[in-house]
Amino acid sequence: MSAFNRHLKSVFAVFAAASFLLVPSLGRADDSVTSAGDDRAAPLVSALAEAEPEEARQIVRELQLIWSSSGSSSMDLLLRKGRDAMEREEYDEAVGHFSALIDHAPDFAEAWHLRAMVFFRMEELGLAQADLEQALALNPLNFQAAYGLALVMEETGRIDAAFAGYDAILDLYPAHEAAAEGRQRLVSRVSGSDI
Repeated sequence: MSAFNRHLKSVFAVFAAASFLLVPSLGRADDSVTSAGDDRAAPLVSALAEAEPEEARQIVRELQLIWSSSGSSSMDLLLRKGRDAMEREEYDEAVGHFSALIDHAPDFAEAWHLRAMVFFRMEELGLAQADLEQALALNPLNFQAAYGLALVMEETGRIDAAFAGYDAILDLYPAHEAAAEGRQRLVSRVSGSDI
């Protein structure tokens, strides 16, 4: 395991501890369940730390392609159908497609991440949190899932955990605008004092 992967996993482990979650594997995915593409994704995530915003957006697009590749045309079809339903705001249908995908490919982290996004939009925050935890257990490099988890923490009043999550994301990807906005929103509320 590279020094970068150890650092990344320790950042998410800190995030998990700060979140007061009882998910021992969050941020420390077992090598047997890591998402396909980790060998390609790790250097890209590492490059985000120094990337200018435009370059970072390109890297993020590459990461999304890697993380969205299931390796199976039938699984990719379920993924596409779920995304299409989500875009149409047909959330029950989207959950059905992503759930079917998870049933067929339980180690495919992006399916968990996308279903969590749908649950969040449905205001099912507990279900979103559970799916985000699973997505991060399978792919601890996915800063977008970590962002979703930080957002759930914020929405449920766990301000210190949300702040720690936004901070961890910004350590890896300083140009992540939504995490920077989240951190800024919470800076005066963390532990009741300014940072």
